Amino acid sequence: MAITKEDILKALSYVEEPDLGKDLVTLNMVEDVQVDGKNVSFTVILTTPACPLKDLIRNACIRAIHTMVDKEADVTVNMTSRVTSGRAGNSEVLTGVKNIIAIASGKGGVGKSTVTSNLAIALAQSGARVGLIDADIFGPSIPTMFGVEDQRPSMVQGDHGKNYIIPVEKYGVKLMSIGFLTPPDHAVIWRGPMASSALKQFISDVEWGELDYLLLDLPPGTSDIHLTMVQVLPVTGAVIVTTPQKVAIADAQKGLQMFRQPQINVPVLGVVENMAYFTPAELPENKYFIFGKEGGQNLARKFDVPVLGQVPLVQGIRECGDEGTPVALQNDSPASGVFRELAQAVAQQVSVRNATLAKTQPVEIKS
Repeated sequence: MAITKEDILKALSYVEEPDLGKDLVTLNMVEDVQVDGKNVSFTVILTTPACPLKDLIRNACIRAIHTMVDKEADVTVNMTSRVTSGRAGNSEVLTGVKNIIAIASGKGGVGKSTVTSNLAIALAQSGARVGLIDADIFGPSIPTMFGVEDQRPSMVQGDHGKNYIIPVEKYGVKLMSIGFLTPPDHAVIWRGPMASSALKQFISDVEWGELDYLLLDLPPGTSDIHLTMVQVLPVTGAVIVTTPQKVAIADAQKGLQMFRQPQINVPVLGVVENMAYFTPAELPENKYFIFGKEGGQNLARKFDVPVLGQVPLVQGIRECGDEGTPVALQNDSPASGVFRELAQAVAQQVSVRNATLAKTQPVEIKS
């Protein structure tokens, strides 16, 4: 019997998207089914270009058609993506941004900006449209990490004569930081309300355009900046960065609990354990747990969230950051592979969050 489109869709209705727990047809992830004799082709719409399960899904589709339709069918599975969003439709802020991800630590010095920079680049390399706001007003690191300390954003006039800032773009990531607007050797001495006002400008007065992911590199602690963020923005979720040592875990726990306060209620996507172990370049198989062992894993287990990644303490990561060329750019480096896997894990958790939790809206915090 001749193969029909209905046969193909019926077979694909038995292929489950592992993260979302439903089949591809029910999730409307199959499009453009074409049948020409025994030649079958169709497109699977993934929820993110950084999907780590791409090959697994492709193989499951081919196996289903060979098993349920025709074992001699020549199957072509085209893979593309359409990033999902968990934003409520009535949110008027950053309307072109699908997902807003807060990167927090609780404690300074744990490598949060390093993780954020490499995560942003890894997401962009996967094909996603990415922006990054350096929300650490008093200690901006992003211009240095991207090697753009001397660049200044331009301006453009929008509707109704309002001027908008055009973000600096490097390595496929759109960037905004107070570091672009002040001399690099000058301290920013502002009270909390002024810092919060600057963050609001980075949100409302910057022409971000269409983005799949906008990362917010937050300052340490739980301050005015954090409250302003959740009041102004519909945050999709938060990523907690920590080192394994006890003092860092104690502060990371406070940062995590802030997002889980009933009046804030921002989903925690998971934990990144930075400087998880030291691996010398000449002994790549060796691991030395300088800052302790499994602290991030224990934190994730305590709050029932996933460990998104464990980043080793590698000299090259520091050197690349200092040179303004984050290690995620080096495809032949083992450390860059860690950040690619981290990007996949974050994108995966965002997709699950958007499919299973309520839409995100800015929160109202009563004083």
